[in-house]
Amino acid sequence: MSAVTDAAPVAAPTHPIGQSIRDSLVVGKRNLIRMSRIPEMVIFGLIQPIMFVVMFSYVFGGSMNIGGTTDSGVYREFLMAGIFAQTVTFATAGAGAGIADDMHKGLIDRFRSLPMARGAVLTGRTFADLVQTALTLLVLAIVALLVGWRTHTNIGEVLGAFGLLLLLGYAFTWIGALIGLSVSTPEAATSGGLIWLFPVTFISNAFVDSSRLTPWLQHVADWNPFSATVQACRVLFGNPGVSTSDAWPMQHPVWASLIYSVLIIVLFRTLSVRKYRSATA
Repeated sequence: MSAVTDAAPVAAPTHPIGQSIRDSLVVGKRNLIRMSRIPEMVIFGLIQPIMFVVMFSYVFGGSMNIGGTTDSGVYREFLMAGIFAQTVTFATAGAGAGIADDMHKGLIDRFRSLPMARGAVLTGRTFADLVQTALTLLVLAIVALLVGWRTHTNIGEVLGAFGLLLLLGYAFTWIGALIGLSVSTPEAATSGGLIWLFPVTFISNAFVDSSRLTPWLQHVADWNPFSATVQACRVLFGNPGVSTSDAWPMQHPVWASLIYSVLIIVLFRTLSVRKYRSATA
C-alpha cells in the first residue's frame, strides 16, 4: 500500500511587477481618500494658479511685447502654457511635504515593516499627487477659457499638450519625494521644495520671450527642461510666442519635453527608492 501524505498547499508565486502595481494602487487610494477628507488642500492648491492667471493677464498683459505686439489678448494666450507648467511643477512642494509628514508621524516606518514592494509607497503617493494635479489643471483650463485663452489646433494636439504637462508634473513630484525623505519636518520640505522651483520657473520662457533675456540667461532658459514643456505646449496649443531660438530643445520641444521628463523620473525615482530604504524620522 502506498502512503498518502497530506502536503500543505503552496501559495502561487506573486509576480514582482504585479505586486508592485497592486501595492502602489492601494497606497495611492489611501492618499486620495486622505486628500478628499482635507478639501482645503485642494482649494488652496487651486487659488494660487488662478491668482497668477488673473494678475499676469490683467496687470502685466498690456506691457508685454509678444511677437511685436503688446495686445493683452495675445499675451494671455502666450501666458497660459507657462501658467499650466508652473502649476504642475509647484505641486512638487506639496508632494514633499506630504511624504515628510508621513515620515514625521512614523507611517513610513510602518509601511517598511509590511510585506510590500519597496517603491510602492512612493509610487502610490506620486500617483495620488498626479490625480490632484490633473484636477487642478482642469479647473485652471476652465478659468483660462473665461479670461480669453484659446487653442488653435485639433483636440489630439491639445490633449497631447496636457499629457506633457502631467508628465512633467509627475517627474517633478519625484524630486519632491526625494526632498521629503531628506528633511525632518513638513515645513522644511515645503521650503526646500519651493527654493529651487522659483529660478527654474522664472528663468525660462514661461512669462517672457526668452529672446529678450541677456545672452547667458537666454541660453539657460532655452535648455531648461521647464522651458521645453512650455514651448511644446505653445506649439501644440497653436498659441503665439513660439521661440525662434536655435537651441535643440526649442527646435524640437515635444521630444525634448518627453526626454527631459523621462530622465528626471528615472533618476529621481531611483534616488528616492534608495533613500526610502534608509530614511528615518
